[in-house]
Amino acid sequence: MTTSSRTDPGVGPLLRAWRERRRVSQLELALRAGSSARHISFVETGRSRPSEEMVLRLAEHLEVPVRERNALLLAAGYAPRYRQTPLEDPALDALRAGLERLIQGYEPYPALVMDARYDVVAANRGILMLLDGVDASLLAPPVNAMRLTLHPRGLAPRIRNLREWRGHLLAQLERQSALHRSEPLRALYEEVAGYPVADDGREDGEPLGDAPYFALPMRVEHEGRVLSFVSSVSTFNTPMDVTVAELAIETFLPADPATVKYLQTLMS
Repeated sequence: MTTSSRTDPGVGPLLRAWRERRRVSQLELALRAGSSARHISFVETGRSRPSEEMVLRLAEHLEVPVRERNALLLAAGYAPRYRQTPLEDPALDALRAGLERLIQGYEPYPALVMDARYDVVAANRGILMLLDGVDASLLAPPVNAMRLTLHPRGLAPRIRNLREWRGHLLAQLERQSALHRSEPLRALYEEVAGYPVADDGREDGEPLGDAPYFALPMRVEHEGRVLSFVSSVSTFNTPMDVTVAELAIETFLPADPATVKYLQTLMS
């Protein structure tokens, strides 16, 4: 630990903001990181400059996203630790091929891969099946999953429980924009939150259907049938690249036997 008399805020306020966002006390963070509350206080107030190792350790225990860990290192006077490789770079060929095999193996159920802005970077035939009737302008690259789902010319008119599903997606997008302090995500939130919402014909509190769902489903019409899906999102464990850290794999599990049977019939 080195003591500094600098008056610039440095990394301290950023670490304090992350600690407060995670609702962790200085003492609790110190215990997690093998430090002392006094040292954490000195770091946050700028009286001490943390080592590079300490910055990374605190970021790990505060679950700071990889992109923001680079920002913390820069603010502390160190070089960024995590590279950001373009997804189309040959270095990520194995990753892209693995993702394609993964989502294709999930067929006939829908699955897709998104980046940090919810732009779709890969999708399987299950997803393409759901896009019948979507306005062509929404399918021009880059296809944005939030816009595609909630736009009046997208999936929204066919989602039978649009109010609930829209609320879920907006809450998710708001959390992400706050977590990453991202202006593009905030702009996307403002855009999709402003889309008009059609009445889905149900009264408040009316059940979503006959089946007892174990999680909030997306119930979407397709060729005269109502298909029900429960969404699950996966990310990479211990990523060392910003691009990879921000990829998310979303899979849609059939939420009732009728949906399972219909999708299997389509695939056969």
